[in-house]
Amino acid sequence: MIGTTSRRLRGFTLIEVAVAAVIIALAVTALMASLAAGTRANRAGQQLTQAVFLAQEIREWTIKLPFSDTDPGDVGNPPGPDGSDPQDYVDDLDDLINVTYSPPHDGRGVALSSMAGWSQAISLTWRNPDNLSVTVAPGASDIIHVQVVVSYRGQPMLTAGWLVARRSS
Repeated sequence: MIGTTSRRLRGFTLIEVAVAAVIIALAVTALMASLAAGTRANRAGQQLTQAVFLAQEIREWTIKLPFSDTDPGDVGNPPGPDGSDPQDYVDDLDDLINVTYSPPHDGRGVALSSMAGWSQAISLTWRNPDNLSVTVAPGASDIIHVQVVVSYRGQPMLTAGWLVARRSS
C-alpha cells in the first residue's frame, strides 16, 4: 500500500503538462489576435475621424465662397476653373469643379502639407430647384451639390455631399 501512495504523489504526468501547454498556447494566441483586431479597429476609427475632418474643411470652404465669379472680366464665361490643375486660385465655388487636392486643403483653401497620403476629390453638379435629385447644366441653377471623396493612400475613406444655394444680395 505504501508503494501505491507514493506513485500518486509524484507530480504531473507528461500528458497533463502537454495539455496544459496547449491550453496556455491557445489562450495566448487568442489574446494576441484580440490585440491585433483592436489595433486595426483603432486605426480605422482614426482614419475615419480624419476623413470626416477633411470633408468638413471642404464644406466650410465651399459655404464661404461666392457662388459664382464676381470678376467683371469673367461675366458670361461658363462655370469652371480659372487656372491650373489642381486649381490653386479659387475665388468662387465653380472653380472647384472636378478638382483633387493632395495634400488636402483646409477650410481656407490652404494646403495641409503635413497630411501626406490624404486627398480630397471634389465634384460639383447643379441641381433643379424643384427636384434636387435632377442634375441640370452647369450654371443653369442657383443650387449646387458639392461632393467630396476623401481618400487615404488611394483608398476611399469617406464620401460626403451637401447643397450650396446662391445667397441673395
